[in-house]
Parts: sequence; C-alpha cells; structure tokens
Amino acid sequence: MSDPALPAVGRTVDPRRIGPAHQPAPQRHPGALGNATVFDINDVNVYYGSFRAVKNVNFTVAKNEITALIGPSGCGKSTLLRSLNRMNDLVPGARVEGTVAYHGKDIYEPGVDPVEVRRRIGMVFQKANPFPKSIYDNVAYGPKIHGVARSERDGIVEDSLRKAALWDEVKDKLKQSALALSGGQQQRLCIARTIALAPEVVLMDEPCSALDPIATARIEELMVDLARQFTIVIVTHNMQQAARVSDKTAFFSTEVNEVSDTRTGVLVEFDDTQRIFTTPSDERTENYVTGRFG
Repeated sequence: MSDPALPAVGRTVDPRRIGPAHQPAPQRHPGALGNATVFDINDVNVYYGSFRAVKNVNFTVAKNEITALIGPSGCGKSTLLRSLNRMNDLVPGARVEGTVAYHGKDIYEPGVDPVEVRRRIGMVFQKANPFPKSIYDNVAYGPKIHGVARSERDGIVEDSLRKAALWDEVKDKLKQSALALSGGQQQRLCIARTIALAPEVVLMDEPCSALDPIATARIEELMVDLARQFTIVIVTHNMQQAARVSDKTAFFSTEVNEVSDTRTGVLVEFDDTQRIFTTPSDERTENYVTGRFG
C-alpha cells in the first residue's frame, strides 16, 4: 500500500526482510548516534475543543533512536504521542496546530491518508489489548486486511513473534486464545501485532505500567533490540526506565491557568538522556528527576 502524499520511506509490508530475529542488545551511546531525522515537530499545539492541552512543542526524533517523553501526570505526554500518528483524529473536538513533519512531510497536510500514517507509525498502548482471537490471528490480522497472501502470513507471524521475543513461548499454541496469555506476554503480542505491518516507527504509551518488574525488564530489553530496526518513541512515568533505555529525553511539565484552573502541557527541556539525568539545563527538570516534585 502506498500513498503519494507521503514520502516513499520505511519498510515493505513483509517484515521478514527487516533482519535477523535474534541479535544481542546493542551498546547504545546517547547523543552520539547522529542518525537522520524522522520527525521534526515544530510549534505543535494540541486542542480539545477550546482547551489547549499541549503548548508550542518543538523537538526532533532521530532514526533508530529511542526517545522518551517524561513528566508528571496531566502534562500532555500521551496527547503529544498520539499526535505523531494522528490517533487524536479519532477524538471528537481534537485538533493539532503546528507541524508534525515525517521525513519532511507534514502528516496533517490535506491529502495525507491517516490510515497510511498509522501503518508506517504504529502504536502500542498502555494496557495490552489483544483481540479476542487466537495468538496467530492477532499477529496476522494487519497483514490480512492489507492484502498479504495467506501463503506469506505464516512467515510474517513467526518473524514478528520472534522479534517480540515471544515465539519460543507460544509456538506450540498459536491457535489458542491470546486472552489466555499473561499480562507481559499479551503486551509482547501487541508489539508483535504492531510490527507485523513493518512500520518504520513504533510509539509506546506507558507499555510497562501494568507489568511486574520481570515482565518490565523483558519489554525494556526488547525495546533496545527493536531500536536496531525501528525508531521508538515512548511515554513513561518510570524515570529509571527512561534512563536505562532511551537515547534522548523530553521533559514535560504544566502551566496552570489560575483563572480557568486548567493545566496546559509544555516542553521544558529536550536533550541527550544522559545530560537530562545528570546535568539538566532547567531547574524544573532537575527538581523532577531528583524527586523533588512529580
């Protein structure tokens, strides 16, 4: 599937061409990757009706890096994340102002197909949401509705489950219900379902918030491994997680309107993760990462 309104970048629908299923976790060097820009976010404001939820956000996301969005509850992290693949289009009254440029093309320009945007820029949600179908059918669902032949789906399902570090656990029960999996397995299944369409970018909205420490560690290891092949943007309340897995970090906070008693999310600081957590340039960032508020 192609859309002439979007640049011809990313991967084909067949994820078997992405690369080997199992590779050792890479040695990541925050701020030193020098990769091409995938997103250039300029003066982005997100509104719900007349309420401005996010104000004047500017930062870039580089290819094959993990970018973490951190900050206190209600600061607009998830709202901003959903604007990166037009998920906010599905919210009545929501609108985005400014520019979200994906490889130089504004995804909100007239004529850009939001369905194609979401194929290239996939999303994993806070709560695992497997379909009430078999494990196999969950992963095969996207390729099927995009017209991938049945003869090719077996390979796509296996490769996607391998890349999500789930294949060895489910290979003998692919026809069983996905709802019978543990919470951590369900979340990895949702990651497999997302990458089955071979997007270029994977957005993750607090993917570990409902998981135990062991399952969280598996997801973190998986994220680092997937960053070899995908660009990842993650929202997390877990600052240690952001410090462990990300290359760049954006810290958001809120501005309070004393008259209307509403809070608007603002980007305070964006930098290499190591710098954010060791020598931030803004006092508000330092107060947050050291636990003085939030």
